[in-house]
Amino acid sequence: MKPYRWLVALLVAAVLGVLAAQWMAQQDAAALGRVIVRTGGYDYSASLPVAIALALLALVLLAVVWRLLRLPFRAWGRYRKRLGRGRLIEGMRAVYGGRWSQGERLLGDAAEDAEAGTLALVGAVRAADARGDEAAADQWLARLAERDPGLHAVLQGERMLARGRPVDAINALDVARAQPLPPRGLLLRARALAAVHRAGEAYGLLGALRQQGALPPDELATLEVELAAASLDETDDANLLAERWEAMPKALRTEPAVIGAYARRASALGWHEAAMRHLEQALEANWDEELVELYARLPVGHVDSRRASAQRWLQQRPASPALLVALARLARQQEQWPQARDFLQRALEQGAGADAWELLGDGLAEAGEHALAAQAYANALLASRGEPVQPLPAALVEAAPDIDPDVRDANGLPRLLE
Repeated sequence: MKPYRWLVALLVAAVLGVLAAQWMAQQDAAALGRVIVRTGGYDYSASLPVAIALALLALVLLAVVWRLLRLPFRAWGRYRKRLGRGRLIEGMRAVYGGRWSQGERLLGDAAEDAEAGTLALVGAVRAADARGDEAAADQWLARLAERDPGLHAVLQGERMLARGRPVDAINALDVARAQPLPPRGLLLRARALAAVHRAGEAYGLLGALRQQGALPPDELATLEVELAAASLDETDDANLLAERWEAMPKALRTEPAVIGAYARRASALGWHEAAMRHLEQALEANWDEELVELYARLPVGHVDSRRASAQRWLQQRPASPALLVALARLARQQEQWPQARDFLQRALEQGAGADAWELLGDGLAEAGEHALAAQAYANALLASRGEPVQPLPAALVEAAPDIDPDVRDANGLPRLLE
């Protein structure tokens, strides 16, 4: 489009010139004023409009001469820019293809380009890291820090976090020259803070991450749940725990991971009633297998009331493995091993895993059935590895008054008599 703009401009200038010439032809030259220039003993005079036109023409000629003089330099600059971008493209292609040395060399040459140089330096750092050359990576990083402190902070934070050094990642991202951090820098900082047990601070960054679109909505929601749960887990003060819990959105307080974290910390800080109440409310509203297991594990006392609640839930969910294991755990705490054993048998029939086998082994060992306990522990190990379990051998089961040794389930366990 540029040649057409020049053509239009020239046509407009020609039309204005013709109109100005016609206007001047109709005017008295003496009435328009004269401009006299005296130099070298000579006088040059012209009417004022003519003098203005000549001055404009002189400026146009100077501009044309200046552009002609600059033309070789501009051509050389465009050539270098094309060359630099070509090296950048080829270098990135080599890096993505795994040709680290070639890619680093090309990107190092492209780093001289004023516009694409920062991207070339980032690629050179990645290539040096892939080659395991820490010294070369540090050299590229030093040049990047001078060119673009913000991009340097993000890259260094990413490298340190990938190497399991979250403190160094935070230090790199907190450099004053790199502020304000771009969205990816904020995301890296949030993850680094969570890694050093400062999830409360990381949770405070969620608003900025959401506003800047640092993650897709689903991934951001997952991160929010993780940070919320971690911020509760790391709390050592009951008042701070209550403050963080109340400050969370209601939708977040229905997430099983968040409720579980709150219940564990509330129990550890002595708020047993609060821990039980929130778990019961959560299980009544939205059933979760992990929460019901936690409900039985928490050292909060009130075993009778917890078992009563679990028995009520069992009427609605008789095939829940986690609920059956939870009832077995509570029955054991009440020293009612036969009932606990029956719950575990039913849980294993419903597909319960290593926890059920381990709890069964503990109960069998306490009951003196050491051979069966050893087999249960072995099955717990197999189940944790995802391997098939071995049925309990019939010969190892001693008959008890309330057990029929001839009636067994698929796991080799005798059924309780009705």
